[in-house]
Amino acid sequence: MNTGLRITVFAAALAATFGTAYGVGSGVGEVSPEPKPAAAAHGGHETGSHGGHDGGGGAAAAPPGGLQMSEGGYTLALKTPSVETGRSTNLRFTVVKDATGRPLTTYQREHTKELHLIIASRDLTQYRHLHPTRAADGTWSTPVTLPEAGAYRVFADFTPRGGEGLTLGADLTASGTYRPAPLPAPVTTVEADGYEVSLKGRPEPARGSELTFTVTRNGRPVRDLQPYLGAYGHLVALRSGDLAYLHVHPNGEPGDGATRPGPRISFSATAPSTGSYRLFLDFKHAGKVHTAAFTVTTTGTSTDGAVQQPDASSTHTETPESSEHTH
Repeated sequence: MNTGLRITVFAAALAATFGTAYGVGSGVGEVSPEPKPAAAAHGGHETGSHGGHDGGGGAAAAPPGGLQMSEGGYTLALKTPSVETGRSTNLRFTVVKDATGRPLTTYQREHTKELHLIIASRDLTQYRHLHPTRAADGTWSTPVTLPEAGAYRVFADFTPRGGEGLTLGADLTASGTYRPAPLPAPVTTVEADGYEVSLKGRPEPARGSELTFTVTRNGRPVRDLQPYLGAYGHLVALRSGDLAYLHVHPNGEPGDGATRPGPRISFSATAPSTGSYRLFLDFKHAGKVHTAAFTVTTTGTSTDGAVQQPDASSTHTETPESSEHTH
């Protein structure tokens, strides 16, 4: 799959590009309020612009995030390019300001964190959402354990203080014999740690569409989702093939007087091309973060001329916010 998928998210009005997620069974919940004029989305974020964004009309100019190590005057320097499969490794990296050659030490918080770190296997069957710790010299570090050997992509999603949001990518290798798995087939309902998540809708090329995830447990709608990173849901989308990265948040936010804490979490999305995408939805309930994964295949006319292929699905779990989301 080679082209970019854009998700336009409206947190009371947002636009961004987009990726993959899990599904749920039945479920009754409140739909987010009507989107207002779209705000810029960076790499899929609600604010800033990294990796391409859409002003709401579906005509994005910038490429998706995560495809380059250097962009916008910054470079992702991965100090741990390889890890041993199955063993905890302290992954270290810096974001270097090209003009000075020194690590960046001043960040703007986005969704309660200075930097979001995503690690995904090239076959999109493994997924981690981490929040590393930054030392005074600008070096970031976090423990990570990768259960399968092979090629991975590391994404650093951040906003320099006073600058625009960026998503930079670098390759990571896990030692051992690589046995690539096929992408899971597209489905509308998935199980994640005892929860069912269902997906209604799919992104369409060149025009916006609403995606609604519904979370249930033991056949009952979950109406008491907990805020996680400032929202009731966190969505990361990765394009099959080149792993172009898009990170978005749902319509509305906790405390806005209109958004309910479940069972529904909705997003507005635009796919700039046909093809397959993997969606990873993080949600928090009963003190734990869970991840539901979907494969979505778009149809229609591409806006960027790229052609893609079918995808697959998976699941994940995270413990405290400094730990990893495993999918």
